[in-house]
Amino acid sequence: MAVENWADIYESEHDVTFDINGGGTGVGVSEVLEDQVDIAMMGRDPFDEEIDRGLFAVPMLIDTVVGSINEANPIIDEIQERGMTRETLEAIFTREIENWGEVYDDVDVDEEIVVYGRSDTSAAYKQWGDFLGGEDDAHSENELEGLSDGNHDGDSAVQQAIANEENAISLNNINYVYDDSGELEGALRPVPLDQDGTGLSEEEDFYDDREQFLDAVEAGKYPFPPAREMFLAANDQFDDEAYDFVEWVLTEGQEHVRESGYVPLEEDRLEEAQQRLEEAH
Repeated sequence: MAVENWADIYESEHDVTFDINGGGTGVGVSEVLEDQVDIAMMGRDPFDEEIDRGLFAVPMLIDTVVGSINEANPIIDEIQERGMTRETLEAIFTREIENWGEVYDDVDVDEEIVVYGRSDTSAAYKQWGDFLGGEDDAHSENELEGLSDGNHDGDSAVQQAIANEENAISLNNINYVYDDSGELEGALRPVPLDQDGTGLSEEEDFYDDREQFLDAVEAGKYPFPPAREMFLAANDQFDDEAYDFVEWVLTEGQEHVRESGYVPLEEDRLEEAQQRLEEAH
């Protein structure tokens, strides 16, 4: 995780220590507004009601969510060669398509699709629902949870569930699909997106390794959502040591984003975030 990497680097250069816990965006927001923590990590834009309660957030990087399947999926070769459209993925996650043999007209397979969702308050799941529904018809987390064959708490649990079920599909942060070296050496594979419905073009085929994929995200070739900005948030404003750390994240810290498997913010977005941080302090 980028924040953990940042914390390790920052601790080595400053007289400060970090205590980092997971739990999802909802938990982080709740705890920071109750002054239980100094900084919350968020995987989505703040809601209006959170801002009304005093939440202040600045973007920190770009994260990416992908559809994920088992490497032994019964139609893995077709998926990797042709990709899937948003509409096909939506049909799978909403159970309109329930068999892998229904994904492509010319594939002779009879294997039921196993869909896994998230049980935690997951901003990634919300982004996935926004992506699946298109611009005007997002699917809620509760809706997707109700349609799934099983819901799991966090990326690691989803990763393990897919690894144990050849017919499974779900969603993951890319760092749970590619291994630590950025290669596809584990049990999961990303689902390539056919973005225009004409098959996976050369421009859309950038999933061989994490570095190639991140280059594509940075170049705007992968859609937002499911790519998303992630935020650091505080109750009203960042104080003292927390402010210094967030300021560092938005300057020197951006140099370490890619090594953690994420995409740094564009320069104009960084400048905007730096200005908001300074004005609120």
